[in-house]
Amino acid sequence: MNIYKLKYTTKAAAEKDLKAKGVYVVTEEGLTYGTGIHAVVEIGKIVTTDATYDEERNELTAPIYASGYHYDVMCEQEIDFGSKSIEVNNPKHVFLGHNK
Repeated sequence: MNIYKLKYTTKAAAEKDLKAKGVYVVTEEGLTYGTGIHAVVEIGKIVTTDATYDEERNELTAPIYASGYHYDVMCEQEIDFGSKSIEVNNPKHVFLGHNK
């Protein structure tokens, strides 16, 4: 099983690339996984510093986000994601039974 941690500039750029690589396939029923794709997890923006709030839940400081828009893909085949594939030391998501 291959697991990819991916980082794109935007959600739209990610969806375009995932469709081009056959991860997502557009059908009459809508968007589905391509052949050999077991899971696609849209992580989205990753918070690196949480927001702070007062007692009345008014935001005092906004959250800080890591750059990019993130996805995780689990599939049977090897896919060349090029520079979009990243190494992650402290993942926000892992697939059950896998350490990535």
